[in-house]
Amino acid sequence: MSGDNSESPASPKAAGPRILALANQKGGVGKTTTAINLGTALAAVRERVLIIDLDPQGNASTGLGIERNNRTISTYEVLLGDAGIEDAIVSSNIPRMDCVPSSMDLLGAELELAEVVRRTHRLADAVEAYYANLAEDDEDKPHYSYILLDCPPSLNLLTINAMTAADAILVPLQCEFFALEGLSQLLKTVERVKTNLNPRLTIHGVVLTMFDRRNALSGQVADDVRAFLGDKVYETVIPRNVRISEAPSYGKPVLLYDSTCSGSQAYIRLASEIIKRERRLRAA
Repeated sequence: MSGDNSESPASPKAAGPRILALANQKGGVGKTTTAINLGTALAAVRERVLIIDLDPQGNASTGLGIERNNRTISTYEVLLGDAGIEDAIVSSNIPRMDCVPSSMDLLGAELELAEVVRRTHRLADAVEAYYANLAEDDEDKPHYSYILLDCPPSLNLLTINAMTAADAILVPLQCEFFALEGLSQLLKTVERVKTNLNPRLTIHGVVLTMFDRRNALSGQVADDVRAFLGDKVYETVIPRNVRISEAPSYGKPVLLYDSTCSGSQAYIRLASEIIKRERRLRAA
């Protein structure tokens, strides 16, 4: 990471959107589910949200109802420099929330970027370019208050690009036996990115997902994670909920599929908790 002499630590970011990367190298922990439902909850309280799908599987794009034939320009073209973010934005069916969709082309992006200058800063540069000449009254280029980066389930160049572009990392963590083991590896990667590429990077918080109150292991994992990270762990936990699992097959966030279920209510509480943390950060 530090061996590329063309890279330099990012300078402190000027006023703009808060960029949160949802990252965990383990698959199936709820990254994408959290991205689309947190985004929906933030949009519901009148925040303007952009989700950037960095996973070649494109589940965030699918979960927002964006058909594959509507992904002619994707994060692949943005990272390769063949298109700007404004060219790739697709409106979702959710008011105040848009998406830069993913495509399977991202599978080859790491090899194609291997020899490219500033290969770890491609996303950061694209976001900066989007905002560089954005006028206050520019209706064609929205002013987003939050940009959520949905990372792939690995600590590869796509995830490093997300961490280099982000202000903070939001870690979805499944309440399972090996949760803390994977978390330690992720935290080491965050520290390396902070030291070498992005000095403003922090851990925004850890959200416990797939929590089952009937399972003693879920409670034990939650206690262990809170003992390890303290108040970095959000008070809100996301329950194991069948409606959350069903919603993507309808191309909808669970908040639109069933707004009254326990999963929807949890994501609304998480959005509220994140906004409160943001206010404390701004006031500090």
